[in-house]
Amino acid sequence: MPDRPLALVDTVEERVLALADYHAGLEAALRAEEGVGAASRADERRETVVDAVEETAPDRLVVGGDFMHSIGGPGGAERGEIEVLLEAVDVPVTVVRGNHDGAIDDWLQGAAVTDARGVRLGEVGFAHGHTWPAPELLRAEVVCVGHEHPCVRLVDDVGGRRVERVWLRGRLSLDPFREAGYDPPDAAPELVVFPAFNDLSGGTWVNEERDLLDGTRLGPYARL
Repeated sequence: MPDRPLALVDTVEERVLALADYHAGLEAALRAEEGVGAASRADERRETVVDAVEETAPDRLVVGGDFMHSIGGPGGAERGEIEVLLEAVDVPVTVVRGNHDGAIDDWLQGAAVTDARGVRLGEVGFAHGHTWPAPELLRAEVVCVGHEHPCVRLVDDVGGRRVERVWLRGRLSLDPFREAGYDPPDAAPELVVFPAFNDLSGGTWVNEERDLLDGTRLGPYARL
């Protein structure tokens, strides 16, 4: 969707509004863990999602992992933000478990939670991207993931800098899956990497050179 980190996805079976890396309650974690006094943007995040649902009338909302921010159990602000959002959304919600979502299904009501390997809806697979996906996702036409928080760092002619979240699109490399014992199809699905919905959650610079900790130069991110 223009100017918003959400996508309207046609899975053949239904229209899905999708996002990734919501990181509810992040501001509370920043205050508690790092002493950063960031004001809560929970209302702004909720309104962005609710407005998008009202505009697009999807059959389902998919959160592609990291609905929560804390790795363990949620704090009060975090849980409250999620519960208020789900009450405000009047379509079925599917949450793909991400590395931050812990035991979210122990307390979350009003949404279906998949395991960390993701879920296939029609011809589109959704996974968070932090672990190996379910085999059936490799046979979808498109695989959508999050986790990487892709963004670019831009510099203007006078040295001003800004950061923009970006989407990544390409073909999924199947060789690592074959090496891991998967039996993938001959044709690789399209891969779409979502930007982080929460713009306070940091990012991976995709327009800069990448190095290993020992100084080995990997080259541009796009080649990895």
